[in-house]
Amino acid sequence: MNIKIYAMTHIKFTPPSNPIYIPLQVGSEVHPDLGFLKDNTGDNISSLNCYYSELTGMYWVWKNITDCDVVGICHYRRYLLNAKEELLSASEIENILKEHDAITTKVLDLNFSYEYGFQENHTKEDLEAANHAIKKLYPDFYPLYVKCLKENHTYFGNMMISSKKLYDEYCSFLFPIFKEMSKELDLDSYDDYHKRLYGFISEFIWMVWTKYKNLKIYECKVGLVGEKRETKDVISHLWDLLALSKINEAKTYFLEVQRKRPDILMEASDIHNHLHICLEVISICEYELDKYGEILLPLSEIQHLNLMEYIAKLNKCIIEVIAYSKGQLDDTTFKQIKRDLKESNYSPIAMMISLKLYSSNTTDYENVCRILHL
Repeated sequence: MNIKIYAMTHIKFTPPSNPIYIPLQVGSEVHPDLGFLKDNTGDNISSLNCYYSELTGMYWVWKNITDCDVVGICHYRRYLLNAKEELLSASEIENILKEHDAITTKVLDLNFSYEYGFQENHTKEDLEAANHAIKKLYPDFYPLYVKCLKENHTYFGNMMISSKKLYDEYCSFLFPIFKEMSKELDLDSYDDYHKRLYGFISEFIWMVWTKYKNLKIYECKVGLVGEKRETKDVISHLWDLLALSKINEAKTYFLEVQRKRPDILMEASDIHNHLHICLEVISICEYELDKYGEILLPLSEIQHLNLMEYIAKLNKCIIEVIAYSKGQLDDTTFKQIKRDLKESNYSPIAMMISLKLYSSNTTDYENVCRILHL
């Protein structure tokens, strides 16, 4: 069985050693050559990458790859994993597809309906354009699509592996939707993040389509390799501002970034939790300034990664104190935690901010405040 898994990328990276994983540069028509296979040959939409994101690569595979039995889509830093959390091998994929129609990500369970979440990060008009297109093109599919909009599930990343025949069938279904949507939308008026509308909504459409086709799906954990370059850049700039005690500037900068990139705090973007820690540092500094008139957190004395570890240690201690307050830790362990907190010289404000982040209810918060005399 001939298996090809295309790793979509827009930056230089070291591909997996397994030859079934093939790097494919997306948007290569409008970006510098990275030295990989490119999506701008043959029948392609490479120049539309700013609207389609990794889907320009997905389109290219659909239209130009004819010499494989099984095809898959992953990303330069996201891969579907087996039970040992290793990249799927050719033999594993072949065995899975003997009993399943497709391999994809685990379902993402949201805290709200997909419809609500999408409109929060994009616009009502964007979703209406998709609704109109789908209702017009696929009236039999539309009722299930509307039902799923009201529910809180989606796949993510446009990651999948299936027979080339099934892949082609899905692409034939998917891409006409975007052509129809484009008649209602002026994506050139959007910022760079929101321009990638088709890439975002296709994740959800893939999930609904698998249900519509009654496919037998094998769901996998997604492995992340490295942090997004954009996220690294944001963290670096935030740290530069924090090291100079420019707290307001750091907060303003982050809010502007989040406005342009609403997904930046998601686990897939902030895989080391460093961005969340930066925000925690900002909160601590704001409250210390308000209460003490100065910042007690040693911003300029501790290097970036060491400060991350310093705050991560605080959070770990607070989580353990919460466990102690519920009778889940013994007194000896708790005494060591208290020593760690004291030796690290965390301010009461820092401990309270951490507690607010990790206590699940008011009772937990009040019990820990009492135990630590906050």
